[in-house]
Amino acid sequence: MSLAPVQPPVRLTEEPTSGHRGAPGKEAIDSALDDLADRLGKLQRALGAENQRALLVVFQGRDAAGKDGTIRKVFSGLNPSYCAVTSFKRPVGAEVRHDYLWRVHQALPPRGCIGVFNRSHYEDVLAARVHRLFPEEVWSRRFDHLNEFERMITDEGTVVRKFFLHISREEQRKRLEERLQDPAKNWKFDAADLGERALWDDYTKAYQDVLNRCSTKRAPWYLVPADHNKVRDYLVLEVLVRTLEEMNPKYPRADPKVLEGLRIV
Repeated sequence: MSLAPVQPPVRLTEEPTSGHRGAPGKEAIDSALDDLADRLGKLQRALGAENQRALLVVFQGRDAAGKDGTIRKVFSGLNPSYCAVTSFKRPVGAEVRHDYLWRVHQALPPRGCIGVFNRSHYEDVLAARVHRLFPEEVWSRRFDHLNEFERMITDEGTVVRKFFLHISREEQRKRLEERLQDPAKNWKFDAADLGERALWDDYTKAYQDVLNRCSTKRAPWYLVPADHNKVRDYLVLEVLVRTLEEMNPKYPRADPKVLEGLRIV
């Protein structure tokens, strides 16, 4: 069974963080991942050649949910000329002086490309909400803004797929401990990460509202069990391949006059 779009109402405390009956077993999953990655690469090439539509892929998740790892695995075989990853940090400079969607619009993929958001426009109803950067009357109206924003970009030819990487609190603890013990990772560990963990329940409510209020037919959310990396990667890849196959990008037809007159000497 393939991963299906979120159908509200969702209660995250009742949703599994591991396993999925649509994913292959341990012995078959590596081959399945390779096959999906190959299909994704072929579809990307056709999307780039067609140059009429774009695909926006959004990743959200708690700290250590695996956003970086998923992006690295899922998109590593693509042509970088037609793919771009944007990581959204705390807004600074010109970003602060404009409306909160201004910087997001700058990062949307052009036609023919796949754009990947590592965190996204949803931070303004997640972190901004949990940390009380704005009153409820401000962040609560942004759910409608986000739905309308995605309606506009889909009307203009950008297909949107959004993934929430759902991990358990215990798995997050293990991953954070592993980061602290790894010299290649612990240098970037911030004490604030532990503060975020203390806000687990607040984030649960915020993510739950996002999934329930902003999973639309135009721009669906997918709830991805993310405790096991290969299953997580398989589920994301399968959705993206299925999406691009439904888009069915076509290579442009060569000019018959060019073909007729072509002669290589």
